[in-house]
Amino acid sequence: MSKHELTTDNLHYCWDNAIPPQLEIEPGDSVAFETRDASDGHAWGGFETRKAKDGHPLTGPVYIKGAKPGDVLEIEVLNIQTAKRGWTSFQPGRGLLPDDFSNSFLNIWELQTSEGWADFRPGIRVPLEPFCGVMGLAWNEPGEHSTIPPRRFGGNMDIKQLTAGSRLHLPITVEGGLFSVGDCHAAQGDGEVCITAIETDGLVNLRFNLLKDKHIPEPRFWINRPTATRGEEKGYFATTAHHPDLRYASQQAIRYMIEYLVDEHKLSAEEAYILCSVVVDLKISQLVDAPNWTVSAFLPNAIFI
Repeated sequence: MSKHELTTDNLHYCWDNAIPPQLEIEPGDSVAFETRDASDGHAWGGFETRKAKDGHPLTGPVYIKGAKPGDVLEIEVLNIQTAKRGWTSFQPGRGLLPDDFSNSFLNIWELQTSEGWADFRPGIRVPLEPFCGVMGLAWNEPGEHSTIPPRRFGGNMDIKQLTAGSRLHLPITVEGGLFSVGDCHAAQGDGEVCITAIETDGLVNLRFNLLKDKHIPEPRFWINRPTATRGEEKGYFATTAHHPDLRYASQQAIRYMIEYLVDEHKLSAEEAYILCSVVVDLKISQLVDAPNWTVSAFLPNAIFI
């Protein structure tokens, strides 16, 4: 088993099986990937200027020798290190609440990586649990394809539980797999409701294993810890909403949470929306009591110090 490195010198911004691999490895090898934040560095100029059509900056592709369509690629997340700063933003027309805000908003975070926290406002700190929002393979459809929607070969899934120690399985559809990674997040709530988490640069160590002739329809993963390792010690406050449409119920649950944060913790509505995106977990509480489905939004009390 060998160790390799890939820098951000040759990024790509779409899924395209014609992009030549930057590295070829053997099954069992590990790779240390440098990754660039989702704005491709533009956020530090004062606002996140990357347009959605530009896609995520991705490091790769990596060609895994012996990988064939019908096999499964196992990615072991060995370690993730973030930069010392990050950002979260939203713009009108995007996110879970596209019509609720008329102006854009940007929050710059100083990440206390050695302590595992980031201060938001006086008395509020967010635990850091870094993961990569995008881990995926090229697929067998020719041409360029946006990195924004997730697909059955992975991509922009934004699964916050894929932290160090987790294992992700992806179905291979092209020879060599052609794996790429990016969109490092220092922290995120389930839902990433304002459309960004704490976005940051990263150094991501992954090991690749090849599972021959093990067909799976879509990604699967394993985690070796509770779904939240920090921030649970003081329990949660939750809001709920009920509606026949799950998306609308999710919107209402977040709106109620924003109201709570504004009323009880004196945040602006914009600050509350940002905080919801990085710490609040949306959960489906029930899908069987027709005609209304229940969505709950969980806020960890431990962020208030």
